[in-house]
Amino acid sequence: MSERPPEKDPSAELPADIIEDPEISPQNASGTLAAAAAFVSEPFDRDARPGIVELLRLSWPVMLSQVLITAVALADIAMVGRLGSHAVAAVGYATQFFFMTQSALFAVGFACVALMARSIGAEDPARARAFLGASLWVGVATAALVCGAALIAPRTILGWLSAEREVIELTVPYMRLVLSSSLLLAVSLVLENGLRADKDTFTPMLVAWIVAGVKLAMSSLLIFGYAGLPRLELVGAGVATVISQLVGLVAFVTVVARRPATSPVAVRPRDLVTGLPLLGAVVRVAAPGVAERMLLNLALLSYFAILSGYGTVAVAAYTLGVRAISFSWIPGTGFAAAVATLVGQALGRGDEQAATVIGRRAVAVALWTAVILGIVAAWLREPIAHALTTDPATVAMLIPLLLSIAIAQPMLQTHFTLAGIFRGAGNNWTPLVSVAVGNWGVRVPLAIVCAKVLHTEIVWVWAVLVVDHLARMIWLGVGFRNGSWKRRNPSSRAPGAPRGVAPRPSAA
Repeated sequence: MSERPPEKDPSAELPADIIEDPEISPQNASGTLAAAAAFVSEPFDRDARPGIVELLRLSWPVMLSQVLITAVALADIAMVGRLGSHAVAAVGYATQFFFMTQSALFAVGFACVALMARSIGAEDPARARAFLGASLWVGVATAALVCGAALIAPRTILGWLSAEREVIELTVPYMRLVLSSSLLLAVSLVLENGLRADKDTFTPMLVAWIVAGVKLAMSSLLIFGYAGLPRLELVGAGVATVISQLVGLVAFVTVVARRPATSPVAVRPRDLVTGLPLLGAVVRVAAPGVAERMLLNLALLSYFAILSGYGTVAVAAYTLGVRAISFSWIPGTGFAAAVATLVGQALGRGDEQAATVIGRRAVAVALWTAVILGIVAAWLREPIAHALTTDPATVAMLIPLLLSIAIAQPMLQTHFTLAGIFRGAGNNWTPLVSVAVGNWGVRVPLAIVCAKVLHTEIVWVWAVLVVDHLARMIWLGVGFRNGSWKRRNPSSRAPGAPRGVAPRPSAA
């Protein structure tokens, strides 16, 4: 193992990211893929650890969890689809706001992983627990803030998005239930990320199975009124979400309560207190991630508003298409979660070489996995479209959307994994800039030009998605090559936290 570098002065300012101009990168898809292959295949120390086996060991439970969650979401939207296209569109609108809240919580979770993984890598479990306690405070506060903002005047906000009156009336009660459940989700997501920071991705997978089973069962019972229960239709789907999130919260609290007191994830009430001085560190690391997710979801809402100009059928097609093909980008999500943990722990040990190696390997695996999945998704786009709906108009809009998302797979999963590397290092600024470039510099402006200026067919609005993901991959790829992400210590300015607890024996 390389010699640990000297401790940094806690009062020192974090070095700013230095990112090269992305305009020097290749501008066409094939050139960009070649560049991506080049930077992940450079010579490296083959004895460096952690390796691909460790990456796969940590990522497969995340992938399986995502497959299950996506399958349940698809089954849920299929049940709602039996209520009509207006109900599907209502779910689409409400889901955008839920994703906004969830995305902000993901940012807090990423900060939790980065800070805890550094502490675990430095063999300081007490400090890891303090960061977990601080992350819980920040997560609940974030959920309350975002939900409150969205629920102040939901009808007015939906009107800004050009939703039809009938759709608005269906959306509001469902949206209130779904967003309220995010307060429960906040605690669950932080605890889940704490477990992942400690290299435990198996337990969150088991909890995901439980939550998914409850959600699917309750949705089928409450939407259609089976087993003597009232037929609540779309409201029933919202109630099912609240119940399933409550079950998930109980499961995660039970798991961490049963962990030994010396475990990095064994958070107790005292850790909520000792975590208070670390709130600033969590907020500082999470804030760019929250901003990134807000920018992303505001862009998606703007994109939704543009789609509304093509009618409710276009919104329904987008809702169905994204739910269906989201299976294909699950590997990128899994690799991003695993590589964040591995990079964070490697940097906590002071081993920058290992962090770089695992980053390259993760991107390489994600890239070639995405190529295969993209080809399969493109080949099966018509059967998928016909399986999702029998409405000819929706099918006609859905097929080119599925093709666009399939083409974007290599770029999408590559930038997912690259963002995981940055987040594991505690650098959320570079992913934030990539979202600004891809969404606000590419997706929204080009979609407006296509829909409002050139009045093109919707296929061109779908094609904008490919350019968005290409731009983000280029930006993050250049940032990875630059290497400044390895020299950032996300807790270097954090106040003191408990130290001196005997380190837990390494699991490796």
